Amino acid sequence: MIMSPTTESKLITAVRQIAAEEILPRFRSLNEGDIATKSRMDDLVTVADREAERRLAEVAATLLPDVVVVGEEAVSADAKVRDAIDHSTCLIIDPVDGTWNFANGLATFAVILSISHNGETVWGMIYDPLGDDWAIATRGQGARLAKADGTETRLQYSQAGAPKAAMATGYVHSYLFHGDERQRLFSRLADFHKTDALRCSAHEYRLLSRGIVDFCVSPVLNPWDHAAGCLIVEEAGGIARLLTGEPYRPTQREGRLIVATSEDCWQMVRDTITAPDGTI
Repeated sequence: MIMSPTTESKLITAVRQIAAEEILPRFRSLNEGDIATKSRMDDLVTVADREAERRLAEVAATLLPDVVVVGEEAVSADAKVRDAIDHSTCLIIDPVDGTWNFANGLATFAVILSISHNGETVWGMIYDPLGDDWAIATRGQGARLAKADGTETRLQYSQAGAPKAAMATGYVHSYLFHGDERQRLFSRLADFHKTDALRCSAHEYRLLSRGIVDFCVSPVLNPWDHAAGCLIVEEAGGIARLLTGEPYRPTQREGRLIVATSEDCWQMVRDTITAPDGTI
């Protein structure tokens, strides 16, 4: 499935409108009753998440009537909703990525949409409501950064070689690793120049797609977090694979994901964070 330019334009317009009406007015204006927890105390959901997802699903029913909507909040309420990605063409929605930031007044949040077909991501968009711009890609057609005034910039990595680990910067979701694996990972992160986490995959991927950072590593494969970003990075010339070397797909549920600006960079990150037997 390839998104037509007309449908893409209408969907982008809807995303911008919904963000302006359901997300931005609630930023730094949430009441106590507007925020709830899900799987753990720092896994939050707000009224903005729920209302934005509801409205995006309504738009999808009109613009993409043959596509199954898989929203993060719908999956939170019923895990079986995620199963549709395995066998259907799906619009995958993260209505507010970086909800913890959003709920606590930090301006690092975004909307993520992607379309999967036959278990492969074919279209993806990361929209920044505050900047009113978006990174977007269609498989086989490249990636670009678009602004509200109509200007677009192609996202394409240079052919420079991978940095050595001591010069490399990236995002590592180390807080999502557990037990001995987490301890081993922490000991290896010291080999990099700098590692952070923004608590917002959307903005991590936006920076990675522009080559501002070199890599991202995550042990949790929620497709609403990664499908669009991995496609955008790949279309810019980067690599998105599991630690095993298997290409990333939104159907995957387990594994350690490494996304990097080049093949050499991906291999450097893998070699840095793993033991000789290939495990973290």
